[in-house]
Amino acid sequence: MVVAQLGKLTLNTVSATGRWALFCGRSLACIRSGGELGARIVRSVFELGVRCVPVIAIVSAFAGLVLGLQGHYVLARFGASGMLGTLVSLSLCRELGPVLAALMIAGQAGTALAAELGIQRSTEQIDAIELMDVSPEGFLAGARLVASLLVFPALTSLFVLIGVTGGWLSGCILMPQDSDAYWSAVHEALKSRDVFECLIKALVFGLLTTSLCAYQGFNAHRSGEAGARAVGVATVRAIVLSSIAILAADYLITAALL
Repeated sequence: MVVAQLGKLTLNTVSATGRWALFCGRSLACIRSGGELGARIVRSVFELGVRCVPVIAIVSAFAGLVLGLQGHYVLARFGASGMLGTLVSLSLCRELGPVLAALMIAGQAGTALAAELGIQRSTEQIDAIELMDVSPEGFLAGARLVASLLVFPALTSLFVLIGVTGGWLSGCILMPQDSDAYWSAVHEALKSRDVFECLIKALVFGLLTTSLCAYQGFNAHRSGEAGARAVGVATVRAIVLSSIAILAADYLITAALL
């Protein structure tokens, strides 16, 4: 019985992964379907990016403040408080920045995307698009995937900049830390390799988050529920799977680039 359940779970997982991969492929291959690609990309950038700026700014500021505060106390124990800038900048650039930014975007824009497509599926709008000989994957998800390649690196960079500034505020303004030493340590610590890793993670997280959220909303009818409940299930699955994918991809990329 256990072996049968495990085999069924494995087959369902492989099948769902295959459908998700095909969904991504059709979304990019048919991206021009329906016309007005430029307008759709601009709208997607606004939905995924501009609307998430406030939450990114708030979370990054507090992340930097806490990191600077805790880093000061930890480093002071070892007489290395001058390394605060190194700790804050590398932590935010290599790990916290890309991961937290992606989780925040998934929580706000990703869930909204899954809910929107789920409602369109439950109200048969996606079926109507297919009847008009327009690829629903390319029309509804293609532009959003392209927009994610612009939005996630930009918001991740903003997260890191605000976070490093927050670390300076808590470490140098609220605590007895030298500002010049802090910014000098930041300048010396950050290398092109660190920035490259940060942007690579942002790109991968963007594609994973957007495609998973769009896929869950697009396939809300496969959840076994109907109507509003199907939309709710699709939205929950979207944020859970996106969060897991972000953390798993973060480990794999970090392991590969170390």
